[in-house]
Parts: sequence; structure tokens; C-alpha cells
Amino acid sequence: VQEPEEKKIALELLETEQAYVNRLHLLDQVFYTELMKEAKAGKTVPEEVVKMIFSNISSIYQFHAEFFLPELRKRMEDWNCNPRIGDVIQKLAPFLKMYGEYVKNFDKAVELITAWSEKSPPFQELIADIQKRKVCANLTLQHHMLEPVQRIPRYELLLKDYVRKLPPESPDRGDAEKALEMIFMVSKHSNAAIAEMERLQNLWVVYQRLGLEDDIVDPSNELIKEGPIQKVSTRNNSTSEKYLFLFNNMLLYCVPKVIQVGAEFQVHLRMDVDGMKVRELDDTQFPHTFLVSGKQRTLELQARSGEEMNAWIK
Repeated sequence: VQEPEEKKIALELLETEQAYVNRLHLLDQVFYTELMKEAKAGKTVPEEVVKMIFSNISSIYQFHAEFFLPELRKRMEDWNCNPRIGDVIQKLAPFLKMYGEYVKNFDKAVELITAWSEKSPPFQELIADIQKRKVCANLTLQHHMLEPVQRIPRYELLLKDYVRKLPPESPDRGDAEKALEMIFMVSKHSNAAIAEMERLQNLWVVYQRLGLEDDIVDPSNELIKEGPIQKVSTRNNSTSEKYLFLFNNMLLYCVPKVIQVGAEFQVHLRMDVDGMKVRELDDTQFPHTFLVSGKQRTLELQARSGEEMNAWIK
């Protein structure tokens, strides 16, 4: 007899959950535990570093190993007399908020592994030693650490599929739909955390290109547009190559550095967006020019095209 489609998906959920718990066990009980033991013995890196790398992986592991996996297994054992998983997944959803913290920390964790592997050969050796074990399946610690980041989208896909394949009269329909809705909300929450992390990452890269001091490094800044621009000098009728970074709160007027050591640009002027005025100029000699005037000074700038000028003005 052909198994019903929805049961196949529920079984796939159970199988992938078992594999996932094994992966979490490896991260928490093997990598984290052993690295922590060596750190405590003062042989590798500070304990704080190990904690920062693994974030809240222990809570995630415990939750899946001790609660979600056993409940799911029980559901599949009783499937023939009680075919449902929606209720268990509803219980799972609120706990998935734990992932926000892990996901937000992920990039930093990978950076820490790289940085401390260079600084501390014993740390690198211990990781390499664990990676050689059969349980690691020739994959790196970083690779295993990606698994929790990818798990919530996986639940979402499996559950969507499950709801699609459920017969209309299935006793699990109401619960499964509600569970999907809940997972969807959590996944949005986790994606927002990822997007925020990427935004900060990009911001940081821009600050490095500018060689900026800490006073500007404000995480609430948002880069809106950047690009080359010509500065028109009416005095000697010429233009010179400059570069603009427009943030939500300031415009940085920069000069590209000829010798690029460290930063790519030198900031010549910071103009507050607050109180700034922008208008198009009708200059026959220099087309596509616009005027940016701030409290301190006014710049006459020339874009490469009308479109580019409009994009800047906008």
C-alpha cells in the first residue's frame, strides 16, 4: 500500500530532525565541550571566546534533543491511530525565537574562529583534530555551525508541503495551518535578524574603506547611496574626481586616495543631512550638475548622466 503523501513528509521531518539533533550534539557536546575544557585549562584561548563562538547552541541542542525530537517520534509511532504533527510543531514555534540570537552571532563566530586559529595554534590544532573524526564527515566546524541557521527555513518548507498534501478532511488541518503561520512569523523574525546583521556588516566595510574614526561608527547609520562624482570649480572652469557616501544622517564628501594603504578614501567634508538643500542647476557648460548646500558650505557637483543626477537628488 502506498503511504499517504502527508505521512511521507512527516517522516522526512522526523528523519531530518534526528540528523539535525546529531549535528547539534556534535556542536554542543563535542566541539563546545572539548574547546571549553581546553580553554579552562588555559591551553588554547580565553573561555569568553569559546562562549562567544558558540552563542546559545546548548539551549538549542537541549530543546531539540529533549523535547522536540522525542515528541515528534512519539507522534510518528502513533500515526496510524492518530495522524497529526501540527500540535507538536505549534509547541515548537515559540522556542525557535532562540535562533535569533544564534543567527545574529553567526558571522562574528566565524570571524572569531578564524582570528583565534591564527593567534593560537593549539586552538587550531584541537579544531583540526575534532574535524578529522568520522562524526564530522570531512566537514569544517564552520560548515556544521551553519546548520542551525538553515534549519528554520527547512521547517517552513516541509510544513508548507505537508499542509498542501493534507486531505481537506484531515483532523490535523487546523493545527497544521496554525503551526505554519507560527513558523512563518518566527522565520520572518530570524530573517530580520539576518538582514540587520548584513546591514551592520556592510556598514562596517564602508567605515573601513573610509578609514573612519569611531565617532562615525554608529550602528543606526544607514548607507543610502555611494559613487563617484565630479566637483565643478567655477573659478578655474574645471572638474575634479570626488566620491560621495550618502548616509541617512550625513553626506561624506571624499577624495579617492592615490596610494591605497588602508583606507580607499579621505573624508574632506561631512555635511549633515539635517537642513541640507539640493537643487538641479541649469549649466550649459557642465550638464547634469546639481547644488548641495549645507550649513557649512555649498558644493556644485556633476553627475555622469541625467539619470545619475536624478538618483542623487532623490
